Amino acid sequence: MVYRHTFRVKAPLASVARFHTGSSSMGAITPPPVIVRVHSAPTVLGEGDEMDFTLWLLVLPLRWVARIQQVSECGFTDVQVSGPFERWQHQHDFHSLDGHTTEIHDTVEASLSHRPLKWLIGLSMWVSLPLLFAYRGWKTRRLLESQQ
Repeated sequence: MVYRHTFRVKAPLASVARFHTGSSSMGAITPPPVIVRVHSAPTVLGEGDEMDFTLWLLVLPLRWVARIQQVSECGFTDVQVSGPFERWQHQHDFHSLDGHTTEIHDTVEASLSHRPLKWLIGLSMWVSLPLLFAYRGWKTRRLLESQQ
């Protein structure tokens, strides 16, 4: 399964990259009613770092560990080490359109778990990705453009 989402933000590439590699950004751009609780992660995510967190979907806690890879000024990839999917890879690509506008491309490649409960959870998460990424785009623009 592959999901793609693209949006633009009126902020320089460096600001966009700095925001997204901050471990606190995940909670900042996650829509309610989902709550993110980070158990461990460096303040700034770099190559090989892992982020251990729980996503609370209403009353259901989903523990997840993601490893950060392929870090550059133009993006990074987070890969699920453990979590609800059989496989999850999220590529964040940042492209400067000019000195003040950056285009963000998200590509998620995933496979559902073969375990029935994880399969159901993963499927429900997968079908909600358009709503999740629409919110993330809106919230990212709101947070970054207010700083410019």
